[in-house]
Amino acid sequence: WARSVERGPDGSLTVGGVSARELAREFGTPAYVIDEDDFRSRAREFKQTYAAVFGSVGSGADVYYAGKAFLCTEVARWVKDEDLFLDVASGGELAVAVRAGVPGPRIGMHGNNKSVAEIRDALRHGVGRIIVDSLQEVERVSDVAAELGVVAPVLVRVTVGVEAHTHEFIATAHEDQKFGLSLAGGHALEAVSRVLARPQTLRLLGLHSHIGSQIFDTSGFEVSTRRILGLHLQVARELGHELPELDLGGGFGIAYTTEHDPLSPRLLAEGMAEIVERECRADGVAIPRISIEPGRAIAGPSTFTLYEVGTTKPVDLGGGASRLYVSVDGGMSDNVRTALYDADFSCTLASRSSGSQPVLARVVGKHCESGDIVVKDEFLPRDLGPGDLLAVPGTGAYCRSLSSQYNHTPRPPVVAVRDGRARVIVRRETIEDILALDV
Repeated sequence: WARSVERGPDGSLTVGGVSARELAREFGTPAYVIDEDDFRSRAREFKQTYAAVFGSVGSGADVYYAGKAFLCTEVARWVKDEDLFLDVASGGELAVAVRAGVPGPRIGMHGNNKSVAEIRDALRHGVGRIIVDSLQEVERVSDVAAELGVVAPVLVRVTVGVEAHTHEFIATAHEDQKFGLSLAGGHALEAVSRVLARPQTLRLLGLHSHIGSQIFDTSGFEVSTRRILGLHLQVARELGHELPELDLGGGFGIAYTTEHDPLSPRLLAEGMAEIVERECRADGVAIPRISIEPGRAIAGPSTFTLYEVGTTKPVDLGGGASRLYVSVDGGMSDNVRTALYDADFSCTLASRSSGSQPVLARVVGKHCESGDIVVKDEFLPRDLGPGDLLAVPGTGAYCRSLSSQYNHTPRPPVVAVRDGRARVIVRRETIEDILALDV
């Protein structure tokens, strides 16, 4: 939950001094509700903590907010205000950054298959780095840079063979997946060589590694850092080029349920700094400037999704057990993570208090899909019924970003709260918006 979330005297959930019932009345449901101060404070904490911790080992650190978690014009402005860098992964995300006034040098451009048009737009805006993801992309970025008469700053994304303890589809550093250039196969070193051979169009800033998402300890970073610093050292010794930067990616986990125990930014930074310093000292190389890319850890806890209950349905599970199916007015169109990643979420009654006995419940959506589940298992009051409001925390990352119009369902608004006031920063879609795309 965002840090300002609490219960009001009437039992209604409040965030930033605004009650869930007021939010539902003014903005309707479903709605994503984001605590602006919470988002900003988490961003600020990452920036200040990593700067201090890595400053103490003599390298310094930059924090790139991973816009893929959630991005809109207003959020990009918050990122700029808090003096973070911004990581984008498509031409659309780049357009949001440009619209928000984020300076080009403070933007990093990701993507495993960037188009020529996307690379051209990025270089025209003067992005601070393009993370190249294939040997073909080295040529592509070089060609576009030559066309524009600029030198493109690049990092080489390296696949280090580390599989983080996470879902198969969000582990991104083992060999059998689409991202990066293989360390074991020699493709990463080949990419570095090709970049260094093109000084008229490419400037190599360093190496990049990202090992996955929802990571709760630094052990994976220990192995990946050791391996990528091995390549860092190889480049210095064999190619005569000491790289100034090292990007260790993001993937820091958050608490979706009470079973999750994420590390604080301080513990993450200290653990990563100890690893980097030890490995660099052992190799006899200077500690490069470090970059990280938190997205979920900043955006995730800052937001909850507010739903209205439509129906409840008890189902006999046999052996005297039962489950209450609670249907809400959203579902997999606004949160596909449960269906896509088997993700766990929790929820709470948000519009009132209840002394009723808790029962095992499953919160489901309104879509024509049996996998349309929002919360797989939660204990909710037995007297829960139509018109009650439910709040699902931790939905700030990869919920609005992965949302859809399944069953021609308009996507919810994003409502920001701060100091007792609420405002729309992304408006609710309408049926007219959906129909307007039909030719």
